[in-house]
Amino acid sequence: MADLFEAAGLTPPNPAPLAERLRPRTLGEVAGQDHLLSPEGPIGRMAASRRLASMVLWGPPGVGKTTIARLLAQAAGYEFQQISAVFSGVADLKKAFEQARLRRQAGQATLLFVDEIHRFNRAQQDGFLPWVEEGVITLVGATTENPSFELNGALLSRCQVFVLRRLDEPAQEALLARAEAAEGRALPLTDAARSALVALADGDGRYLLTLAETLFGIDSATPLDPAALGRLLQKRSPAYDKDREGHYNLISALHKSIRGSDPDAALYWLARMLEGGEEPLFIARRLVRAALEDIGSADPMSLVLANAAREAYEHLGSPEGELALAQLTLHLACAPKSNAVYSAFSRARKAARETGSLPPPAHILNAPTRLMKSLGYGEGYVYDHDAEGGFSGQDYFPEGMSRRTFYEPRGEGSEARVRERLERWSGMRAKRQGGERS
Repeated sequence: MADLFEAAGLTPPNPAPLAERLRPRTLGEVAGQDHLLSPEGPIGRMAASRRLASMVLWGPPGVGKTTIARLLAQAAGYEFQQISAVFSGVADLKKAFEQARLRRQAGQATLLFVDEIHRFNRAQQDGFLPWVEEGVITLVGATTENPSFELNGALLSRCQVFVLRRLDEPAQEALLARAEAAEGRALPLTDAARSALVALADGDGRYLLTLAETLFGIDSATPLDPAALGRLLQKRSPAYDKDREGHYNLISALHKSIRGSDPDAALYWLARMLEGGEEPLFIARRLVRAALEDIGSADPMSLVLANAAREAYEHLGSPEGELALAQLTLHLACAPKSNAVYSAFSRARKAARETGSLPPPAHILNAPTRLMKSLGYGEGYVYDHDAEGGFSGQDYFPEGMSRRTFYEPRGEGSEARVRERLERWSGMRAKRQGGERS
């Protein structure tokens, strides 16, 4: 065939990419999404009944969102129409809706697949509502972002949201076996390199087949080991978008691993964020917050070390300064934990809102003028340093407000000694105030 093209002075056509040639032909061939596509799964049931509901397919890249939509339309006998929110505008939407309306008049249902639907703005998303409500289209939107944040509530209320999973190792192995069957030969990899290839794809089936196609194209007399594979294929950065859900998921994982006193998990999530290109100073600020919120007075030095780590990074930059963040992460994860200060401040603020503008008791008010002294300002105040034990036990709450306990030390780390002092002072206060009343 190539000779015929050359004789005619033409360039032979490029073969379709491996991922396209292996695109599933039925829903049952889609790898890794059995929870949705099996006969018992919600999408599998829809396909079997040939009655489709509008839906949003939410999942990472390369897990089959477009393929599922196309096969679903095929299984249910719907006309498949596809647009991309990246390349389409209002005119494209109007055209798609009008075409669907004409099909409906002819008795043909339309599945409108919208790729990257989260990239449409709110007004554009609202434009789908009447067409979905009237049944002119069955909408299938695909998104890599959390629909709760990126899609209108009105549109979401008219769609079912289905979560597609990253392809696990068995699903990726099934794809590689399918690729080898199509090529009629095995990948030139050792077992260890094959495992490394699966890890490199990071759950993305399309990317895995792209890598496999590269390997089929090399001329290697011996199977590649992991080191040779690494030299041949460029590792891509982990999937991570600094201004979307991944950003918040990973920083939450880091913070909660610290709170849960798991230094290994905390260090892993720190590395994940840095490898994904997160701004290190954003991480540093969150670590300062963790020192305040989850460690507090159980280890007061944690806040000092958190600020020192932030300053060290500002001084050194990357990559050297990242070691300061790693050291701080381990310290915070291993430190005793207490949220007593955080909880106490929350309760105190609530009480402040409830009690309004109650003034301080007169005995602790300064009296710099005669008039103020005549009004009783400062009368009865006891200077604590002159009191027995350095503690007067006076009441410092406003008149008309009963005493409340906001701060309750947990007894971890340094707070154990704080709790002992507070309990001792509480007993002295009760004794001295009781004596004053008698």
